[in-house]
Amino acid sequence: MQLTVLSLLAERMENEFDVLEELENTLKKNQTQLQEGDVIVISTKYISNSQGRIVDLEKIKASKYGMKIADEFQLKPAIAEIIIRESDKIFGGIGGFVITSADNIMAPNAGIDKSNAKKGKAILYPTDPYLIAEQIRRKVFLKLSIHVGVILVDSRLMPARIGTSGVAISCAGIEPVLDMRSKKDLDGNPLKATFQAVVDNLATIANHKMGEGAESRPFAIVRNSGAKLTDRKIKSSEMAIAPEQCVYVRGLSNPPKN
Repeated sequence: MQLTVLSLLAERMENEFDVLEELENTLKKNQTQLQEGDVIVISTKYISNSQGRIVDLEKIKASKYGMKIADEFQLKPAIAEIIIRESDKIFGGIGGFVITSADNIMAPNAGIDKSNAKKGKAILYPTDPYLIAEQIRRKVFLKLSIHVGVILVDSRLMPARIGTSGVAISCAGIEPVLDMRSKKDLDGNPLKATFQAVVDNLATIANHKMGEGAESRPFAIVRNSGAKLTDRKIKSSEMAIAPEQCVYVRGLSNPPKN
Protein backbone atom coordinates (compact mmCIF):
# COMPACT_ATOMS: atom_id res chain seq x y z
CA MET A 1 0.00 0.00 0.00
CA GLN A 2 1.19 3.50 -0.82
CA LEU A 3 2.43 5.83 1.91
CA THR A 4 0.22 8.90 2.33
CA VAL A 5 0.55 12.04 4.43
CA LEU A 6 -2.51 13.98 5.59
CA SER A 7 -1.70 17.40 7.04
CA LEU A 8 -4.52 18.78 9.19
CA LEU A 9 -5.67 22.40 9.35
CA ALA A 10 -6.15 23.39 13.00
CA GLU A 11 -7.29 26.34 15.05
CA ARG A 12 -4.53 28.56 16.39
CA MET A 13 -4.35 28.23 20.18
CA GLU A 14 -3.35 31.10 22.45
CA ASN A 15 -3.15 29.59 25.94
CA GLU A 16 -2.34 26.23 27.51
CA PHE A 17 -4.57 23.44 26.23
CA ASP A 18 -5.05 19.67 25.96
CA VAL A 19 -3.27 18.39 22.85
CA LEU A 20 -5.34 15.20 22.49
CA GLU A 21 -8.58 17.16 22.79
CA GLU A 22 -7.45 19.52 20.04
CA LEU A 23 -6.31 16.58 17.90
CA GLU A 24 -9.80 15.10 18.19
CA ASN A 25 -11.40 18.44 17.27
CA THR A 26 -9.00 18.85 14.35
CA LEU A 27 -9.70 15.35 13.01
CA LYS A 28 -13.44 16.07 13.05
CA LYS A 29 -13.05 19.42 11.28
CA ASN A 30 -10.85 17.79 8.64
CA GLN A 31 -13.30 14.85 8.33
CA THR A 32 -10.50 12.40 9.08
CA GLN A 33 -10.28 9.39 11.38
CA LEU A 34 -7.24 7.69 12.83
CA GLN A 35 -6.53 4.14 11.72
CA GLU A 36 -4.55 1.24 13.16
CA GLY A 37 -0.86 1.73 12.37
CA ASP A 38 -1.03 5.47 11.69
CA VAL A 39 1.84 7.70 12.78
CA ILE A 40 0.73 11.02 14.28
CA VAL A 41 3.26 13.80 13.72
CA ILE A 42 2.88 16.93 15.84
CA SER A 43 4.77 20.22 15.70
CA THR A 44 6.97 20.85 18.73
CA LYS A 45 5.84 24.49 18.68
CA TYR A 46 2.26 23.31 19.10
CA ILE A 47 3.27 21.11 22.03
CA SER A 48 5.24 24.00 23.56
CA ASN A 49 2.21 26.26 23.23
CA SER A 50 0.07 23.66 24.99
CA GLN A 51 2.56 23.69 27.89
CA GLY A 52 2.80 27.46 28.07
CA ARG A 53 6.49 27.33 27.09
CA ILE A 54 6.42 30.91 25.81
CA VAL A 55 8.61 33.57 27.37
CA ASP A 56 8.28 37.33 27.41
CA LEU A 57 11.70 38.60 26.35
CA GLU A 58 11.20 41.94 28.11
CA LYS A 59 11.02 40.13 31.45
CA ILE A 60 14.30 38.25 30.98
CA LYS A 61 17.27 39.76 32.82
CA ALA A 62 20.61 38.68 31.40
CA SER A 63 23.31 37.38 33.71
CA LYS A 64 26.96 38.31 33.37
CA TYR A 65 27.57 35.19 31.30
CA GLY A 66 24.48 35.96 29.23
CA MET A 67 25.88 39.41 28.42
CA LYS A 68 29.18 37.79 27.43
CA ILE A 69 27.44 35.36 25.04
CA ALA A 70 25.30 38.18 23.65
CA ASP A 71 28.34 40.32 22.93
CA GLU A 72 30.38 37.47 21.46
CA PHE A 73 27.69 36.23 19.08
CA GLN A 74 25.77 39.46 18.41
CA LEU A 75 22.57 38.40 20.14
CA LYS A 76 20.05 40.29 22.19
CA PRO A 77 20.89 39.78 25.90
CA ALA A 78 17.49 38.23 26.64
CA ILE A 79 17.91 35.63 23.87
CA ALA A 80 21.45 34.85 25.03
CA GLU A 81 20.24 34.33 28.58
CA ILE A 82 17.48 31.93 27.52
CA ILE A 83 19.98 29.99 25.41
CA ILE A 84 22.16 29.52 28.50
CA ARG A 85 19.22 28.38 30.62
CA GLU A 86 17.97 25.91 28.00
CA SER A 87 21.37 24.38 27.13
CA ASP A 88 23.53 21.69 28.68
CA LYS A 89 26.52 22.74 26.59
CA ILE A 90 27.54 25.55 24.24
CA PHE A 91 29.99 24.58 21.51
CA GLY A 92 30.48 27.96 19.85
CA GLY A 93 28.76 29.88 17.10
CA ILE A 94 28.67 32.74 14.65
CA GLY A 95 26.89 36.07 14.56
CA GLY A 96 23.26 35.47 15.50
CA PHE A 97 23.61 31.74 16.17
CA VAL A 98 24.97 29.69 19.06
CA ILE A 99 25.37 25.94 18.61
CA THR A 100 24.09 24.19 21.71
CA SER A 101 23.18 20.78 23.08
CA ALA A 102 20.47 19.80 25.55
CA ASP A 103 19.52 16.19 26.28
CA ASN A 104 21.79 15.20 23.36
CA ILE A 105 19.79 17.35 20.94
CA MET A 106 22.11 19.70 19.06
CA ALA A 107 20.43 22.85 17.79
CA PRO A 108 21.18 26.48 16.97
CA ASN A 109 20.11 28.73 19.84
CA ALA A 110 18.79 25.79 21.92
CA GLY A 111 15.81 25.45 19.60
CA ILE A 112 14.41 28.84 20.66
CA ASP A 113 12.05 30.20 18.00
CA LYS A 114 10.45 33.61 17.56
CA SER A 115 8.43 32.63 14.47
CA ASN A 116 4.73 32.00 15.07
CA ALA A 117 5.06 33.86 18.37
CA LYS A 118 3.74 37.28 19.19
CA LYS A 119 6.13 40.21 19.05
CA GLY A 120 8.51 40.28 21.99
CA LYS A 121 7.98 36.61 22.84
CA ALA A 122 9.83 33.38 22.06
CA ILE A 123 8.84 29.70 22.05
CA LEU A 124 11.04 27.17 23.84
CA TYR A 125 11.34 23.44 23.26
CA PRO A 126 8.66 21.40 25.04
CA THR A 127 9.28 19.95 28.48
CA ASP A 128 9.62 16.13 28.66
CA PRO A 129 8.97 15.54 24.93
CA TYR A 130 9.28 11.74 25.23
CA LEU A 131 6.78 11.65 28.08
CA ILE A 132 4.36 13.84 26.12
CA ALA A 133 4.59 11.60 23.05
CA GLU A 134 4.02 8.48 25.19
CA GLN A 135 1.03 10.04 26.95
CA ILE A 136 -0.60 10.90 23.63
CA ARG A 137 0.02 7.38 22.30
CA ARG A 138 -1.52 5.77 25.38
CA LYS A 139 -4.55 8.09 25.40
CA VAL A 140 -5.26 7.30 21.74
CA PHE A 141 -5.12 3.57 22.51
CA LEU A 142 -7.35 3.86 25.58
CA LYS A 143 -9.93 5.93 23.71
CA LEU A 144 -9.90 4.29 20.27
CA SER A 145 -8.29 0.88 20.91
CA ILE A 146 -5.83 1.36 18.06
CA HIS A 147 -2.03 1.32 18.00
CA VAL A 148 -0.38 4.46 16.62
CA GLY A 149 3.07 5.96 16.59
CA VAL A 150 3.66 9.53 17.73
CA ILE A 151 6.46 11.84 16.56
CA LEU A 152 7.15 15.37 17.76
CA VAL A 153 8.78 17.23 14.88
CA ASP A 154 10.86 20.38 14.57
CA SER A 155 12.59 21.92 11.56
CA ARG A 156 16.36 22.09 11.51
CA LEU A 157 19.18 23.45 9.40
CA MET A 158 21.35 20.62 8.08
CA PRO A 159 25.15 20.87 7.73
CA ALA A 160 26.20 22.50 4.45
CA ARG A 161 22.64 22.44 3.05
CA ILE A 162 20.27 25.27 2.12
CA GLY A 163 16.93 25.30 3.91
CA THR A 164 15.46 23.31 6.76
CA SER A 165 14.40 19.68 7.12
CA GLY A 166 12.18 17.95 9.65
CA VAL A 167 13.79 16.24 12.61
CA ALA A 168 12.17 14.12 15.31
CA ILE A 169 12.63 15.62 18.78
CA SER A 170 10.95 12.60 20.36
CA CYS A 171 8.71 9.67 19.55
CA ALA A 172 6.55 6.98 21.12
CA GLY A 173 5.03 3.73 19.92
CA ILE A 174 7.36 3.43 16.93
CA GLU A 175 10.80 1.88 16.55
CA PRO A 176 12.98 4.96 15.91
CA VAL A 177 15.88 3.33 14.08
CA LEU A 178 16.20 0.39 11.69
CA ASP A 179 19.43 -1.54 12.20
CA MET A 180 20.57 -2.63 8.73
CA ARG A 181 23.93 -4.05 9.76
CA SER A 182 24.64 -7.49 8.31
CA LYS A 183 22.21 -6.85 5.47
CA LYS A 184 23.65 -6.60 1.96
CA ASP A 185 23.81 -3.80 -0.59
CA LEU A 186 23.04 -4.15 -4.31
CA ASP A 187 26.44 -5.69 -4.94
CA GLY A 188 26.09 -8.24 -2.15
CA ASN A 189 28.47 -6.46 0.22
CA PRO A 190 27.46 -6.66 3.91
CA LEU A 191 26.55 -3.33 5.50
CA LYS A 192 28.78 -2.69 8.50
CA ALA A 193 27.56 0.57 10.04
CA THR A 194 24.20 1.45 8.49
CA PHE A 195 21.25 2.54 10.60
CA GLN A 196 18.16 4.03 8.97
CA ALA A 197 16.71 6.95 10.93
CA VAL A 198 13.06 5.91 10.55
CA VAL A 199 11.41 8.59 12.67
CA ASP A 200 13.60 11.39 11.28
CA ASN A 201 12.68 10.31 7.74
CA LEU A 202 8.97 10.32 8.59
CA ALA A 203 9.38 13.65 10.39
CA THR A 204 10.86 15.20 7.25
CA ILE A 205 8.10 13.81 5.03
CA ALA A 206 5.39 15.12 7.38
CA ASN A 207 7.12 18.47 7.93
CA HIS A 208 7.09 19.07 4.17
CA LYS A 209 3.28 18.83 4.17
CA MET A 210 2.80 20.70 7.45
CA GLY A 211 4.71 23.77 6.26
CA GLU A 212 6.95 26.31 7.98
CA GLY A 213 4.95 29.54 7.91
CA ALA A 214 1.31 30.50 8.34
CA GLU A 215 -0.19 27.21 7.20
CA SER A 216 -1.57 26.39 10.69
CA ARG A 217 -1.15 22.65 10.17
CA PRO A 218 0.42 21.40 13.40
CA PHE A 219 -0.72 17.80 12.87
CA ALA A 220 -0.01 15.29 10.13
CA ILE A 221 -1.07 11.67 9.81
CA VAL A 222 1.43 9.39 8.07
CA ARG A 223 -0.37 6.28 6.81
CA ASN A 224 1.08 3.01 5.47
CA SER A 225 4.59 4.06 6.49
CA GLY A 226 5.81 0.50 6.91
CA ALA A 227 7.42 1.53 10.21
CA LYS A 228 7.36 -0.97 13.05
CA LEU A 229 5.07 0.04 15.91
CA THR A 230 5.80 -1.00 19.49
CA ASP A 231 4.32 -0.75 22.98
CA ARG A 232 7.68 -0.43 24.70
CA LYS A 233 8.87 2.90 26.05
CA ILE A 234 11.36 4.66 23.76
CA LYS A 235 14.45 6.22 25.34
CA SER A 236 16.13 9.39 24.09
CA SER A 237 19.45 7.52 23.82
CA GLU A 238 17.95 5.41 21.00
CA MET A 239 17.61 8.42 18.70
CA ALA A 240 20.69 10.49 19.47
CA ILE A 241 24.36 10.14 20.22
CA ALA A 242 26.52 12.33 22.39
CA PRO A 243 27.94 15.30 20.46
CA GLU A 244 31.42 13.95 21.16
CA GLN A 245 30.53 10.91 19.04
CA CYS A 246 29.12 12.94 16.14
CA VAL A 247 31.27 12.74 13.02
CA TYR A 248 30.69 16.44 12.26
CA VAL A 249 31.60 17.64 15.75
CA ARG A 250 34.63 15.38 15.96
CA GLY A 251 35.77 16.18 12.45
CA LEU A 252 35.51 19.97 12.78
CA SER A 253 37.29 19.92 16.14
CA ASN A 254 40.17 17.96 14.60
CA PRO A 255 41.36 19.99 11.57
CA PRO A 256 44.21 18.65 9.41
CA LYS A 257 47.72 19.57 10.47
CA ASN A 258 49.80 21.83 8.24
